[in-house]
Amino acid sequence: MELSLRYYGDPILRRRMPEVETFDAALREEAAAMIETMHRESGVGLAAPQVGLEKRLLIALEMRSPDDSDAPPIAMVNPEILERSRETWIFEEGCLSIPGIRGDVTRPDRIDVRYKDVDGKEHTLVAEGMFARVLQHEIDHLDGVLILDRTDRDQRRGALRALREGDSYSPPSDHEDADEDELREPRTDA
Repeated sequence: MELSLRYYGDPILRRRMPEVETFDAALREEAAAMIETMHRESGVGLAAPQVGLEKRLLIALEMRSPDDSDAPPIAMVNPEILERSRETWIFEEGCLSIPGIRGDVTRPDRIDVRYKDVDGKEHTLVAEGMFARVLQHEIDHLDGVLILDRTDRDQRRGALRALREGDSYSPPSDHEDADEDELREPRTDA
């Protein structure tokens, strides 16, 4: 099964995906194809709507640092964030469905997640740092939320202008954190 990316402007990227109710060979095949697509596109995560599948399914690398692109992938079905840490950090995110566009996104540093695997077995886990960020990015996709919705107004304006003009966009490099306790890291594409 070969899957193709959907890009900004495709209506599926703005819809909340329905929960998966059937755990079968077809679901396992879709998850495997999503892993293959994520690797082919050099991503660190991928949500079902990004490849035209209308279901709450995501793939994410279990990254521990921004450079941990060899981390193993995990498939999550019907993921739900149970708890978010109060500690947050800013990171320049990209998105496979919005190529060439990046934005500073503030997210909690740690999340507790409940999900099912492709066989329907329930799991919970605590994700921190990069892994937590990737999961939050992909869960946003399952809810129809894009990084453009998470950036500040000036960055969103710059990104939308770049999209209209067929150009790329990254936040200004002279970005100053408003809060000394927040950490700003380089980018990732999910």
